Amino acid sequence: MARVLFVCLHNAGRSQMSEALFTRAAGDRHEARSAGTTPAERVHPEVVEAMGELDIDLADRVPHRLAREDAEWADVVVTMGCGDQCPYIPGKRYLDWDLPDPKGRPLEEVRRTRTDIERRIAQLLEELG
Repeated sequence: MARVLFVCLHNAGRSQMSEALFTRAAGDRHEARSAGTTPAERVHPEVVEAMGELDIDLADRVPHRLAREDAEWADVVVTMGCGDQCPYIPGKRYLDWDLPDPKGRPLEEVRRTRTDIERRIAQLLEELG
């Protein structure tokens, strides 16, 4: 079982979508968490709406501040725009996904980001087995 940590700036968009989509696709084969370097107060409403279209409810999720313990827990750390603020733990696998921040974006753009995340997760799950 692999443990994957998804990290972005606010833990209110990309990383929340990634954690939820990964958890659904992986079932009980792998675990996921998400965090942000500067967490927002809530998940972005456009993200809640886009994920709701897939019957994934993020409305009650509370963004989580990234802690070193989160990175130590993970086998794979997927970063999305947090740059140097993400902790580096030797021996961990790091992936950087260049994805646009969905905050304030039209729903159609958020859907495209969601689809891109789904594609990347399918590839990651294939690699993890």
